[in-house]
Amino acid sequence: MSLVAVATPYGISTPGNAQEIDGVTGLIMNEGWELVQTTCTECHSALIITQNSGNREVWKSRITWMQETQGLQELEVTVENSILVYLADNYGQKASTRRASLTANLLPKNPYVTDSQNGQ
Repeated sequence: MSLVAVATPYGISTPGNAQEIDGVTGLIMNEGWELVQTTCTECHSALIITQNSGNREVWKSRITWMQETQGLQELEVTVENSILVYLADNYGQKASTRRASLTANLLPKNPYVTDSQNGQ
């Protein structure tokens, strides 16, 4: 059995419980996605959203940082809340965002090894 993704004028749809993805932005098409698209992609690509994750507090800290350092305007409370709900629900904190460390035998030789690290 194979799953087939179908492109539609409204995005990409897959069978089962998969989520619909907007074909232009790559955003998950759940409640609030159009508000996020309109507000957030005014300044940056939607890839900034889709490649990141975080709980509500993490996303709030990013919005605050953008307001303090990047010129993002203050958002109405209801708008900000809707954006935070969407982001936390659809791009929530991942259990792990880094790959596992390589084992020593897969690492390249360290050209900066000191005598003490060589056991001398």
